[in-house]
Amino acid sequence: MIIDCHGHYTTAPADLTTFREAQIAALKDPAQTPSRASLRIGDDQIRDSLEKAQLKLQRERGSDVTIFSPRASTMAHHIGTEATSLEWSQINNDLIARVVGLYPKNFVGVCMLPQSPGVAPANSARELERCVEELGFIGANLNPDPSGGHWTSPPLTDRHWYPLYEKLVELDVPAMVHVSSSCNPNFHATGAHYINADTTAFMQFIQGDLFKDFPTLRLIIPHGGGAVPYHWGRYRGLAQDMKRPPLAEHVMKNVYFDTCVYHQPGIDLLLKVIAVENILFGSEMVGAVRGIDPTTGQYYDDTKRYIDSSALSAQDKTRIFETNAYRVYPRLKARLAAAG
Repeated sequence: MIIDCHGHYTTAPADLTTFREAQIAALKDPAQTPSRASLRIGDDQIRDSLEKAQLKLQRERGSDVTIFSPRASTMAHHIGTEATSLEWSQINNDLIARVVGLYPKNFVGVCMLPQSPGVAPANSARELERCVEELGFIGANLNPDPSGGHWTSPPLTDRHWYPLYEKLVELDVPAMVHVSSSCNPNFHATGAHYINADTTAFMQFIQGDLFKDFPTLRLIIPHGGGAVPYHWGRYRGLAQDMKRPPLAEHVMKNVYFDTCVYHQPGIDLLLKVIAVENILFGSEMVGAVRGIDPTTGQYYDDTKRYIDSSALSAQDKTRIFETNAYRVYPRLKARLAAAG
């Protein structure tokens, strides 16, 4: 089985965007606040949005199931209030649950959290619990920067985040550390802000002692770990200079990277530098890079092709494609079994 750990509902029906625009406009004029009942998305709209995109690509590229969450760039936790974020999160998470209900063999749900700048992450625990216990989701996306590129929150190793980690551990689900859109003009969202966040999160884990306090917490850093694999010697050296334990002990028992790296040399580097047990297959399709690489004639985000073409053994490829995901997402097997 080929399990893609990184998929977002980037092709959701246009009615969702229309509702969001109205919700944002109502921040200036509360009298215009749209009712949740005004958002009507039919099952056929959902099917149409997926059959021409994610499902089509699953079939063409040979993956089986996608761990699926709301579109990362439109989480936009920096917009509005905590109440705004809660409503938007619930709407999106419920929509993912409908996707899973229509295609239980193709998708498994992961939730966005109702984070908001300056609001305690503990306040997101209730929505996390609802999504896991009531909707059957197997993880969450955790935004380390709800401010949208201004980095006003404490580091991920700060006790500010601990109540949310406690809930993740209690529910035995992982979180993918994933920022949203950037409102800072210095940082292009997918080309800079995402990769900055991935790299920043890893450095924070080196500096702190998070996994001493949460030895069973599991966190995924997407996009191949940002700049980390390319600068692996730098991070090993910094940890050594800071008198931190070796990274294999200090961080990598709890942190995993995906394969959302869009060229063969990048994937080859990732596979050479990072232990196989710390890598999960991911493509992010349909996501940040949707075109065809003119040097190969293949889609950039067809990352299965890169793993297939790598020098890994068949056993190691299976670990990346499937079995590692069962370790990181303990609820996954039961969800797949229930789907039949």
